[in-house]
Amino acid sequence: MRAVVVPQPGDAEVLTLAERPDPVPAEHEVRIRVTAAGLNGADLSQRRGFYPSPPGAPEWPGLEVSGIVDAVGADVQEWRAGDRVCALLSGGGYAEYATVDAGLVLPVPDGVDLVEAAGLPEVAATVWSNVFGLGRLSAGEALLVHGGSSGIGTMAIQLGRAFGAQVIATAGSDDKADFCREVGADAAVNYTTQDFVEAARAFTGGRGVDVVLDIVGGAYIPRDLDVLATGGRILCIATRDRTPASVDLGLLMRKRATLFGTTLRARPLTERVAIIAAVREHVWQLLAEGRIHPVIDSVFPLEDAPAAHRRMESSSHRGKILLRVG
Repeated sequence: MRAVVVPQPGDAEVLTLAERPDPVPAEHEVRIRVTAAGLNGADLSQRRGFYPSPPGAPEWPGLEVSGIVDAVGADVQEWRAGDRVCALLSGGGYAEYATVDAGLVLPVPDGVDLVEAAGLPEVAATVWSNVFGLGRLSAGEALLVHGGSSGIGTMAIQLGRAFGAQVIATAGSDDKADFCREVGADAAVNYTTQDFVEAARAFTGGRGVDVVLDIVGGAYIPRDLDVLATGGRILCIATRDRTPASVDLGLLMRKRATLFGTTLRARPLTERVAIIAAVREHVWQLLAEGRIHPVIDSVFPLEDAPAAHRRMESSSHRGKILLRVG
């Protein structure tokens, strides 16, 4: 099969199309003939040499795919050859075939295009497990989403609104802020010209926000705490700002706040399976009903993976970037 591999760490040009053996599903796995794969920030980190595949996973990138079940292991009961599915992977999505534990597979929701479905598993699992799992966001609360125009951001905005929260998004330009409002944000802040702390306080009448979804880290963390309401929760899921974060513990205690730092890929299989089950229960019907939808920026052929990575690194994208494989 064809796969996009990383012979050595570097810029986008190191991504190379190569031949690799077709994977064979273990007893608890399914094999998917990949239609499309989603790009994620972790793929860029892996390409640069900062985030290697976990033990047992393919060495090439790709944390989510959509496609057709091609073969199933002896212990697999739910899935059959020919099923239209998408799946959360530990790696190996940039290829014509991928194997994955059957518990990490989801049916393509009714009304969702098979290619576009590749942009759902990672963002849905990340947002649900953090904002609604650890963050316990509930109706009537206020959610602040950093990077609102990203794949994660667009899903967080939509799910926050669907479950009755007020959503404030940050973005890096007026156009992107407008885009966040189009996706469903109640308010959007261009962080290059506005202070998101002041803007979020003004929007909430000075109360502050209940939950912050932070993909930046670093210098954003103390500002997240500043804008947090009493009893609020901060979910830090990435560190685009790699400078050390400084936390005022006194303020953290006075606000009775909670700061979580989480990743998805490194969680034990049992936890990821539970997250996928929760996503299927709580999110998939919203997709089938058209209340939320995948937000796709662009689709590149598999052989144009370097161009796809360059687009993601440019931060000019809005929503998910996909690789079309089959």
